[in-house]
Amino acid sequence: MYDRLADLKLEIEGYSLEPLQLDTPGGWTRRTTVIRIFGEGEAGLGEDVTYEGDEQVAFQAQGPVLPLQGSTTLDRFSNLLEGLDLFPAPPDSPASRNYRRWAFESAALDLALRQNRTTLAKALGRSRHPVRFAVSLGLGEPPSTARIRTILKICPGMQFKIDLSDSWTAETIRELAALDAVAVVDLKGQYRGSFKGPAADPGRYRLVAAGLPDAWIEDPAWETEPAAALGPYGARITWDAILHSESDIDALPFQPRCINIKPSRFGPLSELLAVYRYCESRGIRMYGGGQFELGPGRGQIQYLASLFHADEANDVAPSIYNSRDLPAELPASPLKPSPDRFGFRWSS
Repeated sequence: MYDRLADLKLEIEGYSLEPLQLDTPGGWTRRTTVIRIFGEGEAGLGEDVTYEGDEQVAFQAQGPVLPLQGSTTLDRFSNLLEGLDLFPAPPDSPASRNYRRWAFESAALDLALRQNRTTLAKALGRSRHPVRFAVSLGLGEPPSTARIRTILKICPGMQFKIDLSDSWTAETIRELAALDAVAVVDLKGQYRGSFKGPAADPGRYRLVAAGLPDAWIEDPAWETEPAAALGPYGARITWDAILHSESDIDALPFQPRCINIKPSRFGPLSELLAVYRYCESRGIRMYGGGQFELGPGRGQIQYLASLFHADEANDVAPSIYNSRDLPAELPASPLKPSPDRFGFRWSS
C-alpha cells in the first residue's frame, strides 16, 4: 500500500503550528498541536498528540524552524524527517517521537493528496464505510457508571471502552454487565510512567473477564499469575500500548485475534501501512484507537477506521464526548462523515 503513495509529488513552502487545549472531565488540561504544511495554495493538516503538556508548549514556542521547504515526494519527505530531531529537548517518553513523526507525516500526506487532486481512499484503491465507534472513559473514584448512563439516555445502544482501576469491585462489574454496553475493558497493564494502570490483580482480572463475557480484554500485565488467571480467556485478549511496529506484534506471547491500532503509535506512514497489511494477511481483527485528539487527528483516525476496520468497536468517538458537560444531543454510531473532495480529512 505504501508504494501507491510513496511517489506522490509534494511542494512545500513552509509550515505553521496551532495550539489546541481542552479542560477534561477529570481535571486534566489536554494540549495538542496542529501542524499545517502548505504549498501551491493548499494546506495539509496533522495533529501532534504528545501527552506531556510542557513538551507541547515548548514545541509551539520554538515555531516552524525545521528545513522542510522544497520540491519532493512523500517518501523523500519521510526520509528527511528520519534525519531531523523534531523535539527542542529530548521527550520524557520515547513513544512521543512517533507521535510527532506521525503528525508531520499525516500533514504531508494530506497536502500531497490535495496537490495531486486525489483522496487517500482513491490512492489506496479502498472503499470508505460508516464507522462504528465506542466511547472511551474511566469510572472515576469511587467508580460510578453515571456518565455511561447519561450517554446511553442520549444515545441508546452506544458501546464503551472502559479503563480498569484498583477500586473496581465485583459489584462494579455487575453494574457494567447489567448495562450491556461494554465492548472493551482496558486493563492498562502495559502502561508505564504517569499513565501506569492499576495493580495486576489476578483475582480482579478473572472477575472482569468472566463478568463481562462479550468484552475484549486489552493490555493485561503478563507476569505468571495474571497470565494464568486470563488463560481461559486468551481469545479475547487484545494489545495496544506495546505495539509500535510490525515486529512488536510478532513479539507478543501469542498471535492475537484482535489488536487496538493507534496510527500515531507507529510513526512513519510506511510502518502503519505495513501493520495494516500484516494484520489483514493473518486475519487479525483491528479496532482503531484514539489519543485524545482535539483537532484534525480525530477525523484522520476515523478515516483510517473507515478504510480498514469500520465495523469494529473503534475508540474514535467524536471529540465532543470528551467534554466535561455533555450536550443534549450527541453524534450517534455509526458515523457517516462527509469526506473532503481531496486529501486525508473526514469531518463528521
